[in-house]
Amino acid sequence: MRRLGTGIGWRPEIADAVERMPGVEWVEAVAENLCPGHLPDSLVRLRGRGTTVVPHGVSLGLGGAARPDAGRLAALAECALALGSPLATEHIAFVRAGGPGTPSAPLEAGHLLPVPRTRDALAVLCENVRIAQDSLPVPLAVENIAALFAWPDEELTEGQFLYELADRTGVRLLVDVANLHTNYVNCGEDPARALSELPLEAIAYVHVAGGFERDGVWHDSHAHPVPRPVLDILTDLASRVSPPGVLLERDDNFPEPGLLEGELRSIGAALARGHARSGSMAPAPAADGAPAPAREPAPALPADTGTARAHVALAQTALLAALVTGAPAPDGFDRSRLNVQVRALAAKRADIVAKVAPELPLILGDLYRSTFLCYAGTNPLSGGHRRDALDFAAHLLRGEFPEDEETRRALHEWWLERSGPVPHSRRPTVRIARAARRILLRG
Repeated sequence: MRRLGTGIGWRPEIADAVERMPGVEWVEAVAENLCPGHLPDSLVRLRGRGTTVVPHGVSLGLGGAARPDAGRLAALAECALALGSPLATEHIAFVRAGGPGTPSAPLEAGHLLPVPRTRDALAVLCENVRIAQDSLPVPLAVENIAALFAWPDEELTEGQFLYELADRTGVRLLVDVANLHTNYVNCGEDPARALSELPLEAIAYVHVAGGFERDGVWHDSHAHPVPRPVLDILTDLASRVSPPGVLLERDDNFPEPGLLEGELRSIGAALARGHARSGSMAPAPAADGAPAPAREPAPALPADTGTARAHVALAQTALLAALVTGAPAPDGFDRSRLNVQVRALAAKRADIVAKVAPELPLILGDLYRSTFLCYAGTNPLSGGHRRDALDFAAHLLRGEFPEDEETRRALHEWWLERSGPVPHSRRPTVRIARAARRILLRG
């Protein structure tokens, strides 16, 4: 695997700082936020200096019951080619469910959700990964995700699941040590055991990120400093293998560049501690002191992937309906944890709409967030976040809120400007009416 070195997630908010940041050897950019034909000037300059840029996808849903969407795959492939990337990455997650063969209309999560670690889900994931690999012009690496809840009746540990996926498909792994910490706090999954079960030779690179704990639940926010337990997992990993690359992720609440540089130095120190320990210690035991068990024989997967897809589709649809439509929680799930996920999905949805339509929080003021969260509770995401912003505004305009006439007029004008194929202000009838009004005012 090509050596990448130390990197940081490229985001528009910190683009200038990343260009000037010492020690940054490569960057990763969210693929869905890029237009391959019109790359941001900052990424063009970084590429011109020889800095590697890796596209990181978030919407394929490789762990979903459906086969990967050809259009989304083509977009990721085009992005990788435009950036001259050595690989492309995605997540082991599902992001949508419902539709044909299920009792629900199509549903979107708007976020990455964990797949059940069962033989059916593994068979579906392996086939989806192979489809993606055949469609991409560069190697694919897939990332383990953070979970707020666990599926009941799982058949494999996280490490076993990742091992079998890599072994059966040859896919590379993007190991997120922050997500291993999240799953330890939220689901009791020992990160040391997961590392002991991984095919370390398959690691493409590593993610490091921060989060916070609230009421015993760890939230992988990517908006807080990297905590010591995450750095300790990175040290453990580096004592077992020298990862080709390590990248700091930060998506919000961006600090001063000097603080980000300090986090990169902390990551380097954690790697150095791990390298110093390698070769001078036995394999790390599990957190409870027991040695990691020997790997069991590979599980037999269902011969009929179609049947496996049907099983996974029903299970994921029932779960997603509970998360975004208020349907009853499926049996076996921790209902309190599902409620945490419901709130997290709605909050993330509100944050994204505020980014893609920043005028809405300005128009609605302090009432934006509470109003949107109320709307999200009964109106599932459909058609993407820009569509979501328009649907939210239309929902408000159909009701009695906002009561203030000036706010209502501003919201209506915003919706008119963006709801049609051509901005309202550029439509011929509007331009003619405005020109006539200017003539009358001059007369």
